[in-house]
Amino acid sequence: MQKLCCMKFYRQIFGYQVIRVSHQGIALKEDNKPSSKKETALEELGARVKAAQKENAPKAESAINESHAYGMAMRLVAELVSGLIVGMIIGWFLDKALGTKPLMLIVFIFLGLGAGIFNVMRAAKQMEAAAARQREEADIKANSNEGKHSG
Repeated sequence: MQKLCCMKFYRQIFGYQVIRVSHQGIALKEDNKPSSKKETALEELGARVKAAQKENAPKAESAINESHAYGMAMRLVAELVSGLIVGMIIGWFLDKALGTKPLMLIVFIFLGLGAGIFNVMRAAKQMEAAAARQREEADIKANSNEGKHSG
């Protein structure tokens, strides 16, 4: 009686058919046949839910991930700092060559800062244009996919 209960238990709960029970363990065979209409309906519902989740999942290509945003921020900071450092170096060398101790350094610090800000603005416009292109491509792709599914 106990073997029969065990066999029913494994088949109902785990979807396996018990082949033999011995002191070494239980030998199981996968039972691919659904035992009732409810199980078939549940499997169909599960498949439909998975398909809907897959279709409605957010698209990774249209979203900006965290590492991409960090890279963009580092590029902008590098543009600003590099302009400032180049201005300082040019000012320092001109001060040494001309003998005007802090004057050229101060002038070229401001010129380097201005060049750095200009570079940051230019790089930000390029990044925005690239992001707009990607959004347009994603919209076109989404619209073409909607046309395929609705027709």
